[in-house]
Amino acid sequence: MAKGCFITFEGPEGSGKTTQIAMLRDFLASRGLEVITTREPGGTPAGDRIRSVLLGNEIGCLEPETELFLMLAQRTEHLRKVILPAVSQGKFVLCDRYFDSSMAYQGFARGLDPQKIRDIHAQFLPGFLPECTVLLQIAPEQGLERARHGGRKQHDRIESEALDFHRRVFDGYNSLARNEPERFLLVQADGDPLQISHKIIAGLEKRIPVPGGKE
Repeated sequence: MAKGCFITFEGPEGSGKTTQIAMLRDFLASRGLEVITTREPGGTPAGDRIRSVLLGNEIGCLEPETELFLMLAQRTEHLRKVILPAVSQGKFVLCDRYFDSSMAYQGFARGLDPQKIRDIHAQFLPGFLPECTVLLQIAPEQGLERARHGGRKQHDRIESEALDFHRRVFDGYNSLARNEPERFLLVQADGDPLQISHKIIAGLEKRIPVPGGKE
């Protein structure tokens, strides 16, 4: 059985994670790998319910700790029931947002202690970190405009936060990447999607054995 792998995609709003996950999925599938894509918040029936609470505009303001524990609750379901079983079966799991989103959003942007967030995850979800995290970098102003899809989409509760909040998210992601360069793959996300995909694939091939790739 092929060795499974867990890869997460992170970045500010509108960084193009969904597009790049789909392109990487197709590339890995072309190499004969079994790939599943998933997302957070969500990924399970319970997680999807929690997602509606976290992102719904009708909820209004939530306490930072409330956001964190809702994220941890859906992540527990997601990791134990979807991610780990798939990896143990030799599948590649590509996840749109994961642990580092809690660090960036509830930690750096909301003001909770990032080390405490990490400690809580380590206590309840041992072995939770992915093999690699692709961090798509884009200026918050540009990303938020992208997230509106030319005005066709209303911002959700998190996207509707003030620009300063999203700048703290951006800075938080960069801080995380500096502290864990062995896990993070940084890619500029404001160019042509196909070229961005090529950069992601090239970076992953240097880190993770991919059949037919550069080991």
